[in-house]
Amino acid sequence: MIEANRTGLLIDGVWREASGGTIPVIDPSDGQIKGQIGRATKEDVDLAVQAARRSLKGDWGNLAAVDRGRLLTRLGTAVLDHFDQLAAAEALDTGKPTRQARADITALARYFEFYGGAADKVHGETLPYLRGYTVMTLREPFGVTGHIIPWNYPVQIFGRSVAAALAMGNAAVVKPAEEASLTALIIGQLALDVGFPPGALNIVPGYGEEAGAALTGHPDIDHISFTGSPEVGTLVQQAAARHHRPVTLELGGKSAQLVFDDADLAAALPVVVSAIIQNAGQTCSAGSRVLVQDGIYDRFVGALADRFAILQVGSSAQDLDVGPVINPKQQQRVDAYIERARADGLQILAQGRISPGAPAGGFYVKPTLIGDVPPDHALAQEEVFGPVLTVIRFRDEADALRIANGTPYGLVAGAWTRDGGRQLRLARALEAGQVFINNYGAGGGVELPFGGVKHSGHGREKGFEALFHFSTIKTVAIRHE
Repeated sequence: MIEANRTGLLIDGVWREASGGTIPVIDPSDGQIKGQIGRATKEDVDLAVQAARRSLKGDWGNLAAVDRGRLLTRLGTAVLDHFDQLAAAEALDTGKPTRQARADITALARYFEFYGGAADKVHGETLPYLRGYTVMTLREPFGVTGHIIPWNYPVQIFGRSVAAALAMGNAAVVKPAEEASLTALIIGQLALDVGFPPGALNIVPGYGEEAGAALTGHPDIDHISFTGSPEVGTLVQQAAARHHRPVTLELGGKSAQLVFDDADLAAALPVVVSAIIQNAGQTCSAGSRVLVQDGIYDRFVGALADRFAILQVGSSAQDLDVGPVINPKQQQRVDAYIERARADGLQILAQGRISPGAPAGGFYVKPTLIGDVPPDHALAQEEVFGPVLTVIRFRDEADALRIANGTPYGLVAGAWTRDGGRQLRLARALEAGQVFINNYGAGGGVELPFGGVKHSGHGREKGFEALFHFSTIKTVAIRHE
C-alpha cells in the first residue's frame, strides 16, 4: 500500500499542505464524503511552476532521453505493483464499475510503458540545402507544461497527457479534477519512489476557477493540455493566448456510429451498446448517436431496445453494467435531457433499471434509448454526457454522411458495413479525428493518435504523434565553406 498525502500538494519533490484548505472527496455511488484532498491556490500553483522550471535547469533537464524513458518504465511497473489500490481509488472517485476502473489502471501502466520506450526514439532530421551548408532540425521540449485532467477518466488522461510530456523532457504541473484527484496523488508518490527528480512532476489538486485558472494563465507555463468542455476550453485558450502559449484541447463530441443494411448486426450490437454505457456515458468519444439505415432499422433498433431493457445500474462495488454519474449536477443534467425527450414527444424505446441493491444517495441515471430523433434536435446535437443513446434513421450513404457530419463536433465516428469501397469513402468523408470501421474505440488504443476537429478541439494525444505535440522544432543552419 502506497501512502500518498491526500490533503497535500506535491511540489518540488515534497508534500506540502495546500494553502486553500481542503475539498471533500465524495463517492458518487452513495453520495457520502469519504475523505479530503488539498485545495491549491494561485500561490501554490506559482510555487509548482517555479519548481518545474528549476528542475528543467537542473537534474531533470540534464537527464539523457534514455534515462527519462527508464524512469517512465519504472513508473509503469510501480503502477502494476499497486494495481488494486489504484483501481479502488479510481472506482471510489468516479463511481465507475470495478472492472472499468481496473481496465483504466491497465491502460495507465501501458502509457508509461509506451512512452518510456519511445523517449529516446524521437529524432531530428538533416535537410538538403545550399552547397556549403549543413542544416538540421532538433526536436526539443517546450519547457514547463500544464495539464488540466478531467474527472471522467482521471488515470487514463493523466497517462496519455503527462507521460508523453515527460518523455519529451518537459517538466509537468498537473491539476487533477477536484471531483477525482486520489489516483493522481498516488501516482505522484510512486514517481518519487521510483526516482523522479524533484520538480519534474508536480501535482496541485484544486478547483478549476482557482488552481486551474492560475495554471492556464501563468506567464511561465510553456504549453497547456486541457480536456473538458468547449466552453471552458475557450477560456483556457484565451488565458494561454495572453502569453502566446500553445494549447492541446480535447473538448468532447457527439460521435456517430453508422449502421448500414449490409452490416454484421450481431457484431455491431454489443459494441454500439458498450460505446454509450461505458463510464455511464461520461466519455468524450462515446458513441452517443447511432444512425441506422431504413432497411434494417426496425430489426436493429428492436435488438438495441432488448439490450437496454436488461441493463443494470449500481455502485462501483456491485460491478454492474453502469455506475453512477459523477455528481448531482450531472445527474440532473442528464435527467433533464430525458425529460425533454418525453416532453417533445420522442420515443423512449427502452430504459435500464437501477439495481435494488444500489446504495441510497448515489447519483444514478437509467440508460435510455430514444428512437427516431430528428437530426437537428438537441438530443442529436448536444453532448449529454450520460448513458443516453439517440437513434436516427437514414436512407443512403449520402444521407448518413450529411447527418453524421451535421453537428459542431468531430471527435470520433464509426461505420458498420461490409462494402469495401464504402469503407474507404466513409473513412475520408467523416469529419472526425478518429474513424473506426466495423469496430469502435479499438480497446483504448494507447498507440493511436487521438483528438478532434471542429468544436472537439485540436492537437493530438496518444501514440507517437503526442510526442511531436509536446515538443517544438529548432532549425540549425551551419555554413562551413
